[in-house]
Parts: sequence; C-alpha cells; structure tokens
Amino acid sequence: MYHFIVNPAARSGLGKRIWEETEEILQRRQLSYEVHFTRYQTHATRIAQRITEDGQEHTLIVLGGDGTVNEVLNGIHDLSQATLGYIPIGSSNDFARGLHLPKDPGQALARILDSCSARPVRIGCIRFGTKERRFAVSAGFGFDAAVCHQVMVSPLKKFLNRLHLGKLTYTGVALRLLLFMNPKGMRVTLDGKTLAPFEKVYFAAAMNLPYEGGGFKFCPAADCRDDKLDIILVSGISRLKALLLLPTAFAGLHTRFGGIQIFTCRQAEFISKIPLAVHADGEPILRQIRISVRLEEKPLRVLGLP
Repeated sequence: MYHFIVNPAARSGLGKRIWEETEEILQRRQLSYEVHFTRYQTHATRIAQRITEDGQEHTLIVLGGDGTVNEVLNGIHDLSQATLGYIPIGSSNDFARGLHLPKDPGQALARILDSCSARPVRIGCIRFGTKERRFAVSAGFGFDAAVCHQVMVSPLKKFLNRLHLGKLTYTGVALRLLLFMNPKGMRVTLDGKTLAPFEKVYFAAAMNLPYEGGGFKFCPAADCRDDKLDIILVSGISRLKALLLLPTAFAGLHTRFGGIQIFTCRQAEFISKIPLAVHADGEPILRQIRISVRLEEKPLRVLGLP
C-alpha cells in the first residue's frame, strides 16, 4: 500500500495536475494506494502522524516540495518503520537534487514504482529552546535562514513559479539581504570541542546534502549516508566579498576562498551574540540565540535512489 501525501498547491497549483497524471498511472498499473491532500501548513505532519502512529511499516510518497518532505519527516512516528518516496514539484527541490532523483515527476514515479529496494539515509535534527525539528537537507542559522524567511512571504516567488523560475527567488532575496546585514560574533562547538570565537558571522549551516536555497552548493561533499553533518561557516569577510562569492556557490567554488570554512561532525552547537533567523529545510523557525544540531539515531529508507 502506497500512501501519497500530495500538496495540490505546490508551485502555484502544479501539484494538483501532476497528481491527476500520477493517479492515472497508478490505476493503469492496478496498484493499491491512498491519497491524502494537504490543505494548510503543517497538515502533512498531521497526516504522517496519523498514518504511522500504529508503529507498523508504511510507505509514504511525497508529491510536493522540500517543505512538504520536511513536514512529513516530522510526523513519522518511527523513522526505521517508514519508507519514503519523493516526486519533486517544488520551487527549489534540493532534496531531489542532492539525492540525484529525477526532476521529471513521471520519471520520479517510475523510479519509485520500479525500485527493488529502498536505501537508508540519515536524517538531521535541530534543537532550539525546548523544541526539536527534523531536517533532510539542511538547518541554518543566520543569513541563509533569513533568506528562507523572506522567500516564504515574497510575492515574487509565486510569480517566478509560474515561469518555472522559482529558485531565482532565493538568489534575488539573498542579494538584497546581504546589502543590509550586520553580522555579529558566534561561538561554535563541534562534537564537544569549542572552537575559537568567530567574529562577523554571516551564517552557519548544518548540511545533510550538498544543496540548499534552490541550488546553492554550500557543502559539496555533504552526504546523508556518511553518518556526519557538514558544517559551513561564513565569517570575517566584507559585505562586498560576500556579494561576489554568493554566485560562485552554485558551483561549489566558494569553498576555495578565505572566510569560508567547512567542518564535519556528528553534532554541533551555535551560540550567537544576537537572535538570528533559523530554518530547517527552508521552513522558518523563530529567531534564536542558541541552536544545536545532530543526526537522528535511526535512518530512513528512501525509494528510487541511484
């Protein structure tokens, strides 16, 4: 039995049309399935909770964007009892990009249905205050999270989605925010070891996959199957240099320049001098002064991986 969790509003209504095409294929192949449509923010979490609360094995297929994947992850009762498939129709699709899943919805469905087995991947978890949230792609603290916050309320995103250029929203918002940032100091602890204080920090992000923000390859070597998180920290550079380096991140070339540092760890803690924006897979979290990240103990099985 496949449980399809569908965001019909994804990419300005594309989700509904793609589901109709998907359902025709499922019926033609006489497969057993249930469909669950999301109607509001966090609805996918509640749907996943309801499906998996019995503690039995279930296969959940997400038809939506990175945000829908994140919501589903945070509703799964036991990661080790769930198998996930993904048909990407969001504006950024960094989860699919990082896992080398097909961009075309029809090809993605075929890969899922024809998979002989699912492969385990590690999932991250961010803690802020007394709360926790899982993430599949990344969790950020500072500039990258501020971009995600702005994109969520930007009318430009809906317009560009209609032109199939939704990921450009992130670039436009990022360039504008860099012009007005006033970076402050941050203390960083990796696997229990506190590093020397960092000054003028633009952002810190824990990456489980290489890409975020619609294709920024912030941590080129990040791999959700290597039992580690990759940490990128951007600090101590001028605003002009940050502006010039941002476009190079699409190809992962930013890592060769000073002020860009990458570490690997199993857990990390970040403490800022001022409250900063936070995100998990692009989903905004209220501003915080302290966050910590780690890997979940149990992996999640994913269908269709090459």
